Amino acid sequence: MNTAPPFKRVALIGFGLIGGSIARAARDQGLAGEIVTTARSAKTRARVLELGIVDRVMETNAQAAEDADLVILCIPVGACGAVAQEIAPHLKPGAIVSDVGSVKGAVVKDMAPHLPAGVHFVPAHPVAGTENSGPDSGFAELFINRWCILTPPEGTDPNAVEKLRAFWAAIGAKVEIMTPDHHDMVLAITSHLPHLIAYTIVGTADELEGVTQSEVLKFSAGGFRDFTRIAASDPIMWRDVFLTNKDAVLEMLGTFNEDLSKLTRAIRRGDGEALFEHFTRTRAIRRGIVEIGQDSAAPDFGRPHAQLGNKAE
Repeated sequence: MNTAPPFKRVALIGFGLIGGSIARAARDQGLAGEIVTTARSAKTRARVLELGIVDRVMETNAQAAEDADLVILCIPVGACGAVAQEIAPHLKPGAIVSDVGSVKGAVVKDMAPHLPAGVHFVPAHPVAGTENSGPDSGFAELFINRWCILTPPEGTDPNAVEKLRAFWAAIGAKVEIMTPDHHDMVLAITSHLPHLIAYTIVGTADELEGVTQSEVLKFSAGGFRDFTRIAASDPIMWRDVFLTNKDAVLEMLGTFNEDLSKLTRAIRRGDGEALFEHFTRTRAIRRGIVEIGQDSAAPDFGRPHAQLGNKAE
């Protein structure tokens, strides 16, 4: 006997890597009676139609949100407030509104004031992604065994939170619930600062006068290749991340600069013991990540999951 899907209609506002992956995964798992979407550009909307991933492609955000049981904003965090204001009059009572942004405090502040009573706001952050973007980049397996963090504001209906938790679990994610501020502090060190460092290192390599670009490309070691993958992430999305989570990022950056200064002094003084102690401690963290299944110990070059970066993190 066929059971009814948990959502009659799911609306995805924005259709890049994350939106496209949600659509594919939700369809595979039978989580929506109908999946509708929209995108900012006519070119993207036309491509989504060609791909045949969703049931309908709408011209506007308001049209997509109309009569949807679940609305997920798959757009840069800096655009969430304006879109929430745009779709608010068209949301039906009881609908769940969510997002996929890497910053949660700013999203809650920008979106919540616009959403009407009777609509359940459950922000979310799937910690998964690649450096690719656009409607062709998504794939249904993106969220399998990756974390999705829900940050419901105080007073959110627990039933709505559970319904969204079950949605993400059904497409393969492990789900954690935390406050928006705690999320932003955790992600500042695990995702945002690493991206900032990657952008900086790749930019520095590009500016070196004594090293040609061809040499940088030809002799890229595994570490530099990982940095270039991260630094290839969507510039609009990451611009918004750093502007909206600047307090937490600046705090983590200050701590990082202090640690970098300590290592600089150790190298200058030839303090091998200090360097060895630091590298031993960080090596243990890497082993812990592998042990809990968050990455593989396989060689970096050419392993399949090496293509799965942290663009959306």
